[in-house]
Formats: sequence, structure tokens, C-alpha cells
Amino acid sequence: MMKAVRVTEEWQRAGVHYVRTQAMCLGFKIPLEGEFSDDTPEDEYILVMDGIYPVSTCRLHYLDEHTGKIERVATLESYRGKHYGQAGIIEAENWMREKGVTKIYINSRKAALGFYEKLGYAADFSQVSGSGEFECVMTEKELA
Repeated sequence: MMKAVRVTEEWQRAGVHYVRTQAMCLGFKIPLEGEFSDDTPEDEYILVMDGIYPVSTCRLHYLDEHTGKIERVATLESYRGKHYGQAGIIEAENWMREKGVTKIYINSRKAALGFYEKLGYAADFSQVSGSGEFECVMTEKELA
């Protein structure tokens, strides 16, 4: 059973770290320090569970009172394409909307751009960063 939760407990944060370590450090060979160096104890996360197993996550960041950014989106490889990542993004949008956010940005790897476009995000090709597998395009979405 799929369930997206707003992380409030330490065990849920451990699930976030597990997913990011598996998906990003092991999956994409990102050093552990690089993946977690800008995290803070105050960060907010969504954790998507498949029953008792953590399988997807994202971090919420606020640029100002009406603008947010969804970051560090990660889904275990065997769960990609099964709507777990989508569930996390939707719950992050709902949480941000409740806090007054009306516009959200996501910096997407080019390879994942179609995923975000299906969720209503528009690519801004004037904002491209990175290279290779991590060439990214900034996307944005206005919340209704």
C-alpha cells in the first residue's frame, strides 16, 4: 500500500536517508558527503512508503513566503515508473500550498524532465546547469 507522509519522526527521517543513499549514492555514484552536505535539522521531507518500506522522498525548501522549491527527489530504482515519486511530489505541493506557497520550482535532470512535465511543471531552458547525467533544467509550476 502506497502512502506519502510528512516526516515528523526520526524513524521517518532514517527512511529519507535510506532512500537517498540507495538511489543517489549507490545508484548514481554520488559521494555521501555530496548528497547530504546541505541538509539541516530543520529541513522538511516527504517520505513515500510501500507498506513498511521507504521507497521515495523529496525535500521542501522555501525561497520566500509564496515561493518554494522541491529538492532531492529520489525514488528507489525498482519503484520508478510506478507513481511513488508522483505521490511524493503531490504531497509536497499540498503541504506547501497549506503554508501559502503559490509557485514551486524543481531543478530536474534532463532525463527526468518528462516526469515533471506530466505533473504540470514547465521547463525554463534559459536556466540549465550541470553536465552529463546531471545536466539539469529548472522547472516551475503555479499552484491553484
